[in-house]
Amino acid sequence: MTDTITPPSTTTGLTESEADAFRQKCVDFMEAHAKRSGAPTIDEQRAYLAAAAEAGLAGVPFPAEYGGGGLTLAHEKIWREVKGNYTMMDGEFIISHGMCLPMLNEYGTPEQKRQFLADNISGRTMWCQMFSEPGAGSDVASLQSKAELDGDEWVLNGQKVWTSLAEWSDWCFVLARTDRDAPKHKGISFLLIRMDAPGIETRPIVQITGTSEFNEVFFSGARTPADLVVGGVNQGWKVAMGLLSYERGASTLGQQFAFERELTEITDIARANGRAADPRFRQRLADAWSRIEIMRWNSLRMLTQADRPELSGASYISKLYWARLHRDLGELFVDAVGTDALVGERQPGDDSPYELSAAQRLFLYTRADTIYGGSNQIQRNIIGERGLGLPPEPRPPV
Repeated sequence: MTDTITPPSTTTGLTESEADAFRQKCVDFMEAHAKRSGAPTIDEQRAYLAAAAEAGLAGVPFPAEYGGGGLTLAHEKIWREVKGNYTMMDGEFIISHGMCLPMLNEYGTPEQKRQFLADNISGRTMWCQMFSEPGAGSDVASLQSKAELDGDEWVLNGQKVWTSLAEWSDWCFVLARTDRDAPKHKGISFLLIRMDAPGIETRPIVQITGTSEFNEVFFSGARTPADLVVGGVNQGWKVAMGLLSYERGASTLGQQFAFERELTEITDIARANGRAADPRFRQRLADAWSRIEIMRWNSLRMLTQADRPELSGASYISKLYWARLHRDLGELFVDAVGTDALVGERQPGDDSPYELSAAQRLFLYTRADTIYGGSNQIQRNIIGERGLGLPPEPRPPV
């Protein structure tokens, strides 16, 4: 007889009554502030975050002295579970809250935290992060953008690419080389700069979906104060790797709820058009459901990894796991729709252009999931080398 497997607790450190009371607070807030239909605008998202910050829900586990809720990761997990049942109200702030916020909290100076955290948490400012360059994508350490100290300011020159949300952001984290004579992974600093600073040009990139979340950004003598370095001068690689661990792992906690909604839509379509009668297609639906459940369990494991070193590898596999899962959901959606998924949808009016259907959009966009934040191939190297301690991938001599 095999042992019964149970998922980790979602309320570690909380009594049942405490967890229930906090969950009800989250439900009451979402009932009052979530949109009933349609995607929220940027202004609506800012208003939502301002209200959430006032209620102590926008930055649940971050210190209250910096504008956070001052609560625990157990509270944060409950908050994300509740949010997953409603329209996503802060989707454009995923980089601000999922990556930049925890990095400022972990590596920022007290002065930097006082200056930035509360505005970030409440949505008064939006952030983006700039790593990739035309010649430094998966190999970010090959970056050529440079920052030189001129009195009490850094002067930035170079180019970044694939920067999500840059055209809407107020601030950015940018990796730049500050010591050109240092070894490849040294001499890099993590700088903060306003996106409206003179010398910064942002150009949106039209994607295959027709939208432009990605951008290329050019720095031509852009300046930022000398004290806006996170983690210390020439110590940027350590901070960058910390940020990527959030991007690939902790920032995706609760993402499974969005996947669940997509699978529900796919299942409803398959039932309506008869595809669900095919046992092989039903097996694919069941497989997707099982993988989403596994994703949930792995998310719960990540909540406990700080106290249980044996679980530290959970974040290594997270990015590869959900990227493949989401790509497969895109393919499943198209297959559920059938041949109708081969043509676009026309809006009312004889002269209106064809637009992507929901199935087409998911199918095309999820290709990007397997690339950004570290491609699937890069993730396998990380799992092998850092997670399993295998010999590193052979590299040509420098």
